[in-house]
Amino acid sequence: MMRFLFPDTPRDFPFRRAIRTALRTVHIFATGVLVGGHIFGQPKEQLFGWLVGGVASGAILLATDLHATFAYLLQVRGLLVLVKIVLTASVLFFWEARVPLLVAALTLGAAGSHMPGSLRHRLVWGQGAVVADERSG
Repeated sequence: MMRFLFPDTPRDFPFRRAIRTALRTVHIFATGVLVGGHIFGQPKEQLFGWLVGGVASGAILLATDLHATFAYLLQVRGLLVLVKIVLTASVLFFWEARVPLLVAALTLGAAGSHMPGSLRHRLVWGQGAVVADERSG
C-alpha cells in the first residue's frame, strides 16, 4: 500500500501539463470572482456557482497531485493547500469573517505558487522515506 501511495517515481498521465494548466485557470478565475463577490457584498446566491467552480476545480487539481504521489501532502505546497482548505471551510462557521478568511486563502495560494521551487517542493516530513514530485505545472 505504501508503494501505491508513495511511488518511487511520481505517476503521470497524458496531457498532464495542459490539463492542469486549464484546471488552474478555471480555479483562479472562479476563486477570484468568489473572493471579489464577497468583498463587494454580492448576495451569496449569486456566488454559489463560483464557489462550486472553485471547489470542484481545486478538488480535481488536488486529485491530480495525489495521483502522482501522496508525498504531495508532505511538501510545502501540499501543506499550503491543506491550510487553504481549512481557511475556506472556516467560512461556514465564521461567516462574518469570510472576507479575511478568503483573502488569506487567496494570498497563500498566490504566494505558494510563486515561491521558489526549491522551497515549494521541499518535503516537510518523510525526507529519505518518500520521493517528492518536483515537476512544475
